[in-house]
Amino acid sequence: MPDPAQAFDPGDPSFLENPFPAYALGRKFMPFAFNEAFGVWLAFAHEDVQSILKDNATWSSVTPPIEGMPTPPPSMLFSDPPRHTRLRSLVSQAFTPRMVELLEPRIKRLAAELLEPIAPLGRADVVEALAYPLPVIVIAEILGVPPEDRAQFKRWSDLVVRQLGQGPGPDDDGANAEATFVEMRGYFTRMADERRTAPREDLISALVAAESEGSKLNSDELLQMLILLLVAGNETTTNLIGNAIQEFMAHPDQLQLVLDDRSLIPAAIEEVLRFSSPVQVTSRRATREAVIRNKTISPGQQILTWIGSANRDEAVFERGEAFDVRRS
Repeated sequence: MPDPAQAFDPGDPSFLENPFPAYALGRKFMPFAFNEAFGVWLAFAHEDVQSILKDNATWSSVTPPIEGMPTPPPSMLFSDPPRHTRLRSLVSQAFTPRMVELLEPRIKRLAAELLEPIAPLGRADVVEALAYPLPVIVIAEILGVPPEDRAQFKRWSDLVVRQLGQGPGPDDDGANAEATFVEMRGYFTRMADERRTAPREDLISALVAAESEGSKLNSDELLQMLILLLVAGNETTTNLIGNAIQEFMAHPDQLQLVLDDRSLIPAAIEEVLRFSSPVQVTSRRATREAVIRNKTISPGQQILTWIGSANRDEAVFERGEAFDVRRS
């Protein structure tokens, strides 16, 4: 039997279409293994994924610099404590539970306005009509981006996601990507400067004002934080809405349970996040020699932790491959 770890190809079209059979094989035959073609370790089991993501002393989120490329400013997404702790503390002061609570009525109104023209039709492209525009409108309003800039805002978000994920598309090159980041830097720098002199009730004003133990975000950190919020508040939410619609269409019995009992909605959303995660994988880099399942990982080696696989691990979730809105 060929080594399944070497046959695993995350770029294969069939895997991208439906990765879950490959995850199941991974958990069974190679819960932790080294893929020679990509030069990375693969973690499929919940136990290993969780232990790696919780141990930032051994497994770093910091991306090593690419030769010939400028080192990007620090981002909360690609930093470790204590820098990550500081950045998170600063943004937490601006992005409070109270702020989110105040947004709920506005988000409900926006969703209703987007659904109103398509509801009588009985059919629609739900991504185009709802999942795509709703998050970008909301995150733009949270940050304080004016309505006339939303299209530009969305274009930037799509490009950043592509750079973080698969790299440039067929029509992109490094120069185009760099030009876009220069555009974003200039735009957000101007907005931050305006908020310093004339604060408003928006997140950029709050981030400019936020301070933790005498430390504020410098200009590079502020820019990276705004880019991160742009992506985190946009792309992942679009995916979540689309995935939720898809799963409820595929499981009409579960949809009926929610329609009959709206108190199940919070658990149903959690189940979508588990069953069809908007983020399927994240990576870590070993800071020191480590051993997992009797295999030695050398310092500097990269591990792909397959969150989408861990979330269906039968060792943790009873009937992990079943979509169940009543799951705790």
